[in-house]
Amino acid sequence: MKLPRSFEMTVTRAEFLRLLPAAVGGSTFVEEPDAFLHRDPNRFWRIGFLPLPELRIGLIRLVRHRVEFQFEGYAVDEIEAFMARFELYTRRGGG
Repeated sequence: MKLPRSFEMTVTRAEFLRLLPAAVGGSTFVEEPDAFLHRDPNRFWRIGFLPLPELRIGLIRLVRHRVEFQFEGYAVDEIEAFMARFELYTRRGGG
């Protein structure tokens, strides 16, 4: 089953890479220029990481990326658990 998901993140590649191992539960992955991939014999996930134009708010400049998820061979509940973990480890608070 394929359930693609995508959203925008204001994060640098370096910060994303720092957060990614915990966000994917320690799964091994391969880094490519525009994605991060994990493969098992019968299934895989892919996290696309595509640069977007910088967000400008007055003098503030924020680096942005589109993050796209693709899953093959995972059950819906596994995907939901993966996404919940990813969101927990990459969530940012403001105030």
